[in-house]
Amino acid sequence: MPKTVDGVEQTPLVGTSMRYTFDEPKAETKRITQYYEMLGSRGIWHKGWKAVTDHGPFSGIGNFDKDRWLLFHTDEDRSEAHDLADQHPEKVKELVTLWFEEAKRYNVFPLIDYSIEKDIQKILALEYHIPVTPSGKYTYYPGTLPVPERSVANTHGVSYKILADIEVTKDAQGVIFANGSRFGGHALYIKEGKLTYCYNFLGIPPEQRISANAPAPGKHIVGVEFTKARMGQYNESHGPIKLYVDDKVVAEGEIRTMTGHFSLCGEGLCVGYDSSDPVSSEYGSDSHFKGGTINKVVFDVADDAYVDVERHMQAAFARD
Repeated sequence: MPKTVDGVEQTPLVGTSMRYTFDEPKAETKRITQYYEMLGSRGIWHKGWKAVTDHGPFSGIGNFDKDRWLLFHTDEDRSEAHDLADQHPEKVKELVTLWFEEAKRYNVFPLIDYSIEKDIQKILALEYHIPVTPSGKYTYYPGTLPVPERSVANTHGVSYKILADIEVTKDAQGVIFANGSRFGGHALYIKEGKLTYCYNFLGIPPEQRISANAPAPGKHIVGVEFTKARMGQYNESHGPIKLYVDDKVVAEGEIRTMTGHFSLCGEGLCVGYDSSDPVSSEYGSDSHFKGGTINKVVFDVADDAYVDVERHMQAAFARD
């Protein structure tokens, strides 16, 4: 039997609910109402009319009651090219009232309007975080597709070490690992006889780099160590960075690292290449590692592992 909500029959969203659109292409839609909300922007469609309002995401400006609603008659204006709000204020009021009813029914409230400048930690806390392993170590290998950023070791806002087990010849060059793009990311690579770690902070020039002579032919452990020493005005992390060849520090400096993600989607972690938009302008699109072998790359975030696991467990208990 069809379910009812407040006495109104609800059409199922799964199974054969859309089959009639193929069997009878000219049939009237069985859908009546569809609401929408994301990051403060809201919309509702009801019986051929649609009302929407945009709210600047993570702006912290509040004042949801002052957002202007647009109105479109989608049965006649599928491209939503003509805003009819001024001509039909009563229809706007009707749909906005309906949006509030739907939002209350589906527990949309309270609307969140965090500021990306002031509330970055609260924003990140809303996301699901993969718990840090007990060892704090993650191992990655060459010859794979990019690993999505949300599935790899979290190097945002924490101290970290990244070590690569490699074997090189005198002609070795290319990316050892890369995660992100020119708009934010980091990479370790060899180019023109230099081993370089680049941290690209939001694409803001200049790129942060530390370099030293590439290791001699043979097997080596190369990598970097970043120690989070302090937080900046915008919750970015600052601290010393060290570049290693085997057990020796061959270069060091200070960098700032991003607290937010490198990208919304794509641009995952690559070992032995950079998948698309390069992290560093220094190697560009010529990124594949040549003249040697990458055995594995290990990310170590153990210094922050306990804190992250504790927060995850607190969140789990809160959900229960």
